[in-house]
Amino acid sequence: MKCGIIGLPNSGKSTFFNIISNSKVLSENFPFCTIEPNHGITKVPDHRLYELKKIVHTKKIVPSELKIVDIAGLIRGSHKGEGLGNKFLSHIRETNAIIHMIRCFQDESILHVEGSVNPIRDKEIIDTELQLKDLESIEKKIERINKKRNKNEEPILNTLKNIISFLKKGKNIRTFPFKEEKERNYIRELQLLTVKPVLYVCNINNDDNNKEIYYHIKNIEKVIKEENSILVILCLKRKLEKEKNNWKNTGIEKVLKETFKLLDLHSFFTVGNKEIRAWQIPRKYTAYEASSVIHTDLKKGFIRAEVIHYNDFIKYGSEEKAKKAGKILLAGKNYLIQDGDIIHFRFNR
Repeated sequence: MKCGIIGLPNSGKSTFFNIISNSKVLSENFPFCTIEPNHGITKVPDHRLYELKKIVHTKKIVPSELKIVDIAGLIRGSHKGEGLGNKFLSHIRETNAIIHMIRCFQDESILHVEGSVNPIRDKEIIDTELQLKDLESIEKKIERINKKRNKNEEPILNTLKNIISFLKKGKNIRTFPFKEEKERNYIRELQLLTVKPVLYVCNINNDDNNKEIYYHIKNIEKVIKEENSILVILCLKRKLEKEKNNWKNTGIEKVLKETFKLLDLHSFFTVGNKEIRAWQIPRKYTAYEASSVIHTDLKKGFIRAEVIHYNDFIKYGSEEKAKKAGKILLAGKNYLIQDGDIIHFRFNR
């Protein structure tokens, strides 16, 4: 599972990527300084690990991780190949979710491909390019279906035509009112771009006293609310002036946590004297599936999972006290892991 960072050139994508992945990819004041996607891994802040450490006094903490991809900036005409757009769009297709970076800062020393700062316009440019590429993909599928002339595929055609009408209204497919799950399956193979869940990030400059920028942000908030997406406002300039890894109570911390949710991931913990570790898994993973995330031998020899939820561990202050209070669950293979479960797997060696 990985998340791609997209946006117009010079919106702060590569700067954000460098901060969260501790990388040093090129970030210059000209369009397309990023050509090939940059891949990185970042830690997901989780205060629960530190609360557990206060009790267990372990030597090491290992947070969950996110795979992040910095994708080159898109421009008008990307869906037709402008600015290597087709190549960049294919990179988006390979991701599971999107962080859409929107420039909301004024800085004459940093070029803007549209000549001025206008967050609403910039968001619409990216949305339009992704929508037009999806239109192209769906129209090609309709052509293939029409050539077959198979009456059994009429329901598929009808759904695809409805989606096309929806896209032509400037709407993203993730908000399309699918009636049944099978309708989603009609387009699954196409890996459409506007189906992917999106987290919007407004990159501001706190030094700006520009009422117009905040007016635009309010308008963006309205649009994003209609999409049922989330908006985070952060100042990358301020972050660069602070200690690099101090993310507490910053917009960056919120972006990472929300991205984790966007990918439909959550964490369970293993707690020991040597380390406390968070393991990221898709929601609805069973204990049996989760065991293989640690090691395939656990899954092969799975006997049971001993589970204490984080809240109970903190409340009672130790595994022994939680056990006396009847808060340890002996779970089988089909137990659905809950976010914050502390698990000890029993298995045959």
